[in-house]
Amino acid sequence: MDVQRAQDIFASKDNIAVHLDGKPVWIEHVDAANGMATVQIGSRPTDVQTVGVDRLEEQKH
Repeated sequence: MDVQRAQDIFASKDNIAVHLDGKPVWIEHVDAANGMATVQIGSRPTDVQTVGVDRLEEQKH
């Protein structure tokens, strides 16, 4: 995914499924300048990682 799409998903009021390495994640922050995103993995608020937005995959229905 690109930075713009990650920002769009983060700003969206819709629930858009995003995965990292096959696991569902929630985007918590997008660092557009560096192409990074902070994501919560699954439903555990303590499981947070900062990854390149290119590793995120939007799940199309």
